Parts: sequence; structure tokens; C-alpha cells
Amino acid sequence: MKPLDIGAMRRVLTDGRPIAANALVRRTPAQHGLMADGGEPVALNSLSAMTDMLNWQMHPAPVPEALPLGASFKTDRFTCQPGARDYLTYVPASASKGAKGLVLMLHGCTQTNADFAIGTGMNALAEQHGFVVVYPQQSRGDNAQSCWNWFSPADQRRGRGEPAILAGIATHVAKTHGIRPAETFVAGLSAGAAMAVILGQTYPEVFAAVGTHAGLAHGIARDVPSAFAAMAGSAFAEPQRPAERSPIPTIIFQGSADLTVNPANADRIARDVLSAGPEVTLFETATSHQNGRNYVRETTTASDGTVLMEYWKIDGLGHAWSGGNPSGSYVDPTGPNASAEMVRFFFRLGADDT
Repeated sequence: MKPLDIGAMRRVLTDGRPIAANALVRRTPAQHGLMADGGEPVALNSLSAMTDMLNWQMHPAPVPEALPLGASFKTDRFTCQPGARDYLTYVPASASKGAKGLVLMLHGCTQTNADFAIGTGMNALAEQHGFVVVYPQQSRGDNAQSCWNWFSPADQRRGRGEPAILAGIATHVAKTHGIRPAETFVAGLSAGAAMAVILGQTYPEVFAAVGTHAGLAHGIARDVPSAFAAMAGSAFAEPQRPAERSPIPTIIFQGSADLTVNPANADRIARDVLSAGPEVTLFETATSHQNGRNYVRETTTASDGTVLMEYWKIDGLGHAWSGGNPSGSYVDPTGPNASAEMVRFFFRLGADDT
């Protein structure tokens, strides 16, 4: 598939040729797996939003990292009644006497699982702390741009579609390595983050906590038009919630300059987590900076000391994984390091451990 011509798009939008611009606008959602055959795209709110969307193009294949002696990074395939997906599993040398846990990592649109592994640097953290990492790969046959189908009702429910497949992968690998559900977690970027939220809601017995980066809340889109509206922060569908539900501990990362997924989506995820929790909670806010970038961390804790949520609001961060490896795609290396903070949150590590 040919990469998007960003320069051509900018020229069309500035040279007064609306017919050509309209044609490109019509093609773009289909190229990003967000338009059904014959469907109409949703109008984008601004040139900056369109430019950010066009920048969501295929990154050159990353160079594989050298493995530490005794570690393995292998491809496998999981098949169940709802379908099948390939996945990569990183088993660190430090887990030779037993893995500490498992983290399922869900890539964003146009990314590959290998690219996501490099960009997030999660394998190095796995080696440091002794946990297994699993990277499923979305099939181009199921989405043209390898997006997880978070906006499809068929992929938002327990026992169906992608949630069933991904939960099945996590369960299978966890059993293989003797890892308990209390030590199994899921995280993702953008469409992967949206699917991570769905997995936390639909399979709470499989995943003990969720990490989202530029994600979207469960059930706020039901089709392509509502997906675009939600991403823009202009409208949200009202999801159907069970009468009784428990909060799943969640760590949220969101950049203030994200023009692809509006920060209002992170607020919605946070509200959903807190609405399922106890009425009495403790709230703490800490402000800091790293490499010239300011950020705020909001922590919500239950009365028994259980941390329900961390919400990281990062000033100036766009649609990119915070603090990652620039050899991967959609990464901002400035920091803070989202991967390290998610690992700390999942495994309840102290500051000195990370």
C-alpha cells in the first residue's frame, strides 16, 4: 500500500482546489480502516486534525533488537471460535525460574506488533522485572490499516470478536507460563488503547489492570461516523453498562496536543473508572516536569489504600507514546516514560524499582 502524500494534501488544501481536496478527504478514512465499503466519511473539524490524521502513515520496518542471552521473542498463532490472530511473545532471560506476570500490548493503527515492541521499549522492562510480554497483531483482512475494531459493536462484547480472541491469547500464554490472572495486564496505544479498555470491561477475570495511551472509552462509538465524532471529542454514544460492575485499576496517559484523539476521551475513560468505584475516595495531584515538558499526575485511591486510577496529563504531547524509543513509530522520546510508569502501576513497584 502506498504511503499517504502529506505534501500533496497540504497543497490541495492551500491552492484553492476544493474538488481535489474533497476527493482526498473521502479516500483518507477508508485508507485508515474507518469507512465501511461505500460509506461516507465524517467531516474533520480542522486542517490540523486532517494533517495529524495523514501523519498516521506506515512507519518503515524497524530493525529488530538483539536478544539477551536466554531470552526468546517468537511468533505464534492463536485460534478460537471467534477467529484467529498472530502474536509475538517475549520471554525474558530473567524469567527462567518463573515469570512475574504478563502484559498484553496492543498496537495502534498502521503499526505492527514488532514496531510497537521497539517503540514502547517494553521488552527491556520485562527483562528488568521478569515478566512476559505478548504483542498480538491485527490482521489486514479484518481492518485495512491494522486498527483494532474498537468502534464495532461486534468487537465490544464478551465472548465475541476481537475481545474473545485477545482474552484467549492472554489466557493461553498465561497458563503456559504459570501466570495468575492477578498478574495479567493489558495496555495499548490509540485504537489499541480503546481495545484495552474494552478488554478490561469485558474480561475482568482475565486482566487485573489496564493501561491506556491516547485511548477511548468502552462503547462510545458504534459505527464509523460515531468513531470519528468520538475521536474529535464532539459527541459520544451512550454505552450500555451492567447494573453492577467493579472498577478495574487503570492508568491513563494523554497528551494535551493530541489532534487525533481529543483529550476529552481520556476524561471519559477516567469518569467510567471512577463511576464504578466506591463513593469515598482520596484524590491527589502532583505536578512535575521532564526534559522541559510539564505534566500532571492525578491519583485516585480507595479508602483501603487501593489505587484505582492514575491519570497522566502531559503538556505538549501529541499522538505518540510518551518516553519511548524513537526507532519505533508514533513515539515522543521526551518523557515521562509511559512504559515504565505502567509497569510500576501494574506490578505495584516503588519508585526505586523502576
